[in-house]
Amino acid sequence: MDTQAFKRSLHQSDRYNRRGFGSPTKRAQALEKVYQSSLIGSIRDNGYLLEHGRLRVKLAEAFGFCWGVERAVAMAYETRRHYPNERIWITNEIIHNPSVNDHLRQMNVRFISAEKGVKDFSGVESGDVVILPAFGATVQEMQLLHERGCHIIDTTCPWVSKVWHTVEKHKKHTFTSIIHGKYKHEETLATSSFAGTYLVVLDLEEAQYVADYILGNGNRNDFLRRFARASSPGFDPDKDLKSIGVANQTTMLKSETEEIGRLFEMTMLKKYGPKDLNDHFLAFNTICDATEERQGAMFSLVDEPLDMLVVIGGFNSSNTTHLQEIAVTRGLRSFHIDAPERIGEVDNTITHMPLGESLVKEENFLPEGNISVGITSGASTPDRVVEDVIQKLIKLSDHLTV
Repeated sequence: MDTQAFKRSLHQSDRYNRRGFGSPTKRAQALEKVYQSSLIGSIRDNGYLLEHGRLRVKLAEAFGFCWGVERAVAMAYETRRHYPNERIWITNEIIHNPSVNDHLRQMNVRFISAEKGVKDFSGVESGDVVILPAFGATVQEMQLLHERGCHIIDTTCPWVSKVWHTVEKHKKHTFTSIIHGKYKHEETLATSSFAGTYLVVLDLEEAQYVADYILGNGNRNDFLRRFARASSPGFDPDKDLKSIGVANQTTMLKSETEEIGRLFEMTMLKKYGPKDLNDHFLAFNTICDATEERQGAMFSLVDEPLDMLVVIGGFNSSNTTHLQEIAVTRGLRSFHIDAPERIGEVDNTITHMPLGESLVKEENFLPEGNISVGITSGASTPDRVVEDVIQKLIKLSDHLTV
């Protein structure tokens, strides 16, 4: 499929909207009423530090809502105001934050259901309004909605669109796209739908496995089994790894994406030599600025003298998970929660999700004596939620002091 031609056709349709219905200033004002926090503002003004009795809270210097998320959420709210009576659907969560998605449900926005990874569009009718979330949607989903006569409101983050453009360049040059990401993640599913031949690698370990195969050290059947669900149909590692380009899911760990890029560049250099490298390797910078800033702030935060760290964001949020990963690699006592209600004020417990595990409930969350807590949040987490977590910590600290 000529994805670029389809996008041009879609963008020219009077049933397609990626600009929203209000000015950026009005969007910011609307979000400020719902999600901004005066407490967070005052903590920022105080050097990202709050001290209350025995409790010391240190905020990361970059956290929470990014511009792309703010834009997507504001456009979703504007859509309901612009279409007060029409049926409105969204193809996935607008962002990975439970409070924001619950708010949309309260506005009678319907979410496309999915069973075993397959979405059910049978209830969507011609004339319905369909919102594409910040992660984007696959080209097949867009085509279906366009042909069905739906009004499409596209809130896809421009950084995600930049990655789509990159894999389309790979396809134009008949290069295989190696995508650093999670193959089941909505963003990576959308990105791979714009690619030609592709392979998704989760981390540096998988990238090294692929690099070894390129250099002749691997087993074909094992390779095909390992990447059966993370590659394009009919993927042939002996043919499709001769010319490669690297892209990434925008929420992945920046340092790992860069290392994967260097690994594949050196691999192709070793196999084909410097003279022919450009015929076998392409790389474009597709790392999101906001992701980079929040990860950089997290690396600074974990260098602070902290007793523990709380990471706030949806449990299915990739960028939040990678913030938690930074804390874990530093050996810090850390807790990933998705809502302030996970902290028990009375019984001093916290229900959290350790990296790569299921929810657990921990007793004796806040210790006695002076306590220094670092706090950050993923790009899908409103400041109001961060404030509510801090208020929970203050109340719990006061309760245990009495």
